[in-house]
Amino acid sequence: MEIALPLDQNERGLIQACARRERWAQKALYEEFYSRMLGVCLRYATDEEEALDILHEGFIKVFRHIAKYQPGTSLSAWIRRIMVNTAIDYYRKSIRRRTEDLEEAYGVSSNDADAVSQCTEQEILAAIQELTPSYRAVFNLYVIEGYSHKEIADLLDITESTSRSNLVKARIKLKAILSERL
Repeated sequence: MEIALPLDQNERGLIQACARRERWAQKALYEEFYSRMLGVCLRYATDEEEALDILHEGFIKVFRHIAKYQPGTSLSAWIRRIMVNTAIDYYRKSIRRRTEDLEEAYGVSSNDADAVSQCTEQEILAAIQELTPSYRAVFNLYVIEGYSHKEIADLLDITESTSRSNLVKARIKLKAILSERL
């Protein structure tokens, strides 16, 4: 069964149909955003299987709360925010809080050439997935999503200094992983 909506009503009609829990609309929304949101989830996950778990949990939340979506805002950004928050929730459930040694992070910095510039997107993603969950979460939230250390601390229930420390250590680990592949 194929349903055609007028072009200007397409997104609004799709959202309204999703709010009514119409399967065709949910399927269309899922297919529209699947690949982009899987990319977001892959950055937070250890592997593709974990990313798919986060993705599917995220889409369940999207469909459960689609009536709260504010027309006129970016649907893609709204869904992306849900995926990031779902990844953070997943992280919180799977990791015990660890205190990181800030002293160790202070003396660690480097002005060497950027190993990332010599790598493919897939190599970088694979390297990010090798990070510990705490390093991966902080790295993604700070570098990719643009959160401040204060926001990260609030989201992950850690201190700002732990956020900074984890970011430094994540960058060091990523550099080491990528350097050994070159």
